[in-house]
Amino acid sequence: MKKKFFKAGVFLSIFLNVGILFSQERVIISTDIGGTDPDDFQSMIHFLMYADQFETEGLISSPYGEGRKEDILDMLDLYEQDYPKLEQHSENFPTADYLRSITKQGSIEEAPIEGWSSSNEGSEWIIECAKLKNRKPLWILVWGGIEDVAQALHDAPEIAPAIRVYWIGGPNKKWSVNAYNYIASNFPDLFMIEANATYRGFFIDNNPHRDTSVKNFYKSHIKNRGAMGRDFGNYYGGVIKMGDTPSVLYLLNGNHESPAGLSWGGSFVPLEYSAKREFNRLTTINDTVPVFSVMEWVLEAPTSGIGVGEPILTMEIAGQQFDGYYIGNGQYKLRFVTKTTGNWSYKIHSKIDEFDGLEGKFVSVDPWPGAPHPDNMGNLNNWWSDDPDNFEGMYQGAKTIYKWREKFMADWAERWRWLGE
Repeated sequence: MKKKFFKAGVFLSIFLNVGILFSQERVIISTDIGGTDPDDFQSMIHFLMYADQFETEGLISSPYGEGRKEDILDMLDLYEQDYPKLEQHSENFPTADYLRSITKQGSIEEAPIEGWSSSNEGSEWIIECAKLKNRKPLWILVWGGIEDVAQALHDAPEIAPAIRVYWIGGPNKKWSVNAYNYIASNFPDLFMIEANATYRGFFIDNNPHRDTSVKNFYKSHIKNRGAMGRDFGNYYGGVIKMGDTPSVLYLLNGNHESPAGLSWGGSFVPLEYSAKREFNRLTTINDTVPVFSVMEWVLEAPTSGIGVGEPILTMEIAGQQFDGYYIGNGQYKLRFVTKTTGNWSYKIHSKIDEFDGLEGKFVSVDPWPGAPHPDNMGNLNNWWSDDPDNFEGMYQGAKTIYKWREKFMADWAERWRWLGE
């Protein structure tokens, strides 16, 4: 029955409201595919090869870079070519036309200092799906910026109990720092898995003697198998770099409502607070912050007729730039998140003379989230993150995924054989 609905092209809102329930989890993918990280193309291929395991309700293009909805649609064209072979093994694979009908354009820019801006097609779709009656929780797997989730929560805060979020944070967190700060400050009861380093357990294995290693898997199991297999080699030459895929693995295995349990997508510990450090001055090498923590500077200077909310500062750090905003009363605010430990230095650029050329430093240390601190965003409930007792190399929590690598890669290899038949 589900398959017939897909082929008839019935819209999601009509289909889901008829009250038909399935065993699969409801899923929306929010991806920056086509943007800063080519690995999202690899992860999208993996997700589509397991699409029979989910009730997919949305594919949303999120920030950053040049990625757009069209990049998702391009992947669905490949999926459509492979669909006949996939369908031979499971009748639950949705058609490409159905998936196209639920592909949406989300935000194309990072959120301003408030953490939200204006609604968009993606955020509105999240709200529509989350508000469906008599449905299971809606899982939102965020592979890039978390702006669309923040916007949806701002516009319809009542949806918070209906959603579950698995976010690949880490480097994405520094770009989405304002959206993240808004969510952590205003929705402490949100069910959130914040994977800042655990996800790295998927691709750190490079054992040259295994056909499942990051360098060998493509030539051993993927190359020239179907349209998706032919396309896979266009990203990193086929070397596996699928940092977003653990969010999908989490729903393929284990008890999804218990992040502390065993799962291909990692095991997590409760996060009682999200680390934050606030400064009303430039930092120095004597200032130490936890890795992945939100850093917030509030600096003072003359206004010179600048409008509230105007991005007027730029922090240059590690070869990248992040905006700061005028917040009124002669105060300017900017935020940043460190993605690795070590010493950091930055420089501020601005048309305001008092700011232009200022420099600062700080030190970032493990483990996340560090010690209790009055600046922390606290009282989090059902918020989960990287396990400090399960490092793999330098990556906190990564061992909880790495130990399952042979199992989930072997499972995926079997699906690639379907396309080689």
